[in-house]
Amino acid sequence: MKIICIGRNYVDHIRELNNSIPPSPVFFLKPDTSLLIRNRPFYYPSFSNEIHYEAELVLKICKVGKNIQKKFAPAYYEEIGIGLDMTARDLQEAAKEKRLPWAIAKGFDQSAPIGNFLPKTRFSDLKNIRFRLDLNGTTVQQGNSGLMMYDFDDIIAYISTFMTLRTGDYIFTGTPAGVGPVKIGDKLDGWIEDEHLLSCLVK
Repeated sequence: MKIICIGRNYVDHIRELNNSIPPSPVFFLKPDTSLLIRNRPFYYPSFSNEIHYEAELVLKICKVGKNIQKKFAPAYYEEIGIGLDMTARDLQEAAKEKRLPWAIAKGFDQSAPIGNFLPKTRFSDLKNIRFRLDLNGTTVQQGNSGLMMYDFDDIIAYISTFMTLRTGDYIFTGTPAGVGPVKIGDKLDGWIEDEHLLSCLVK
């Protein structure tokens, strides 16, 4: 199982971090040890002083595929959930300044909390899925799949050009604006439409 994360897929988030708009999807990997499930708590790591949340819609791959054409991409996922791409922003910025890889900022243990999934048949329009993240009861991120630069099928087709997708893989599809820091004692709650699917306490 692998966790594939799309970066810079919402223009408003690109602007808030002063990044450039990519000409094609940008993705990176998290190891399986980053997965955090069943609403277990997230333990603030000792190596960072600036952990940020990034809420994202997540696809669960349901069969093996390579070089998937966009028109066939819908057959490769049956469920959609919500997850958090927890980021050690201080480590990421330090690495970027030196033009070094920033895998440690994204791939540390428990950096990928994932909530429950919904069957995609629950949605009448996959390009109009609302989701949000609440921090201590206040909404801090709101997104819609229709605002993604690259939609679900674009993402699957592109990734599968470079690597085989396997059953059980997860794809984080990008985060909207509103990312920010967490501290010990914070509670994060993720929603798709009116379904509460993720709860994560920072300890």
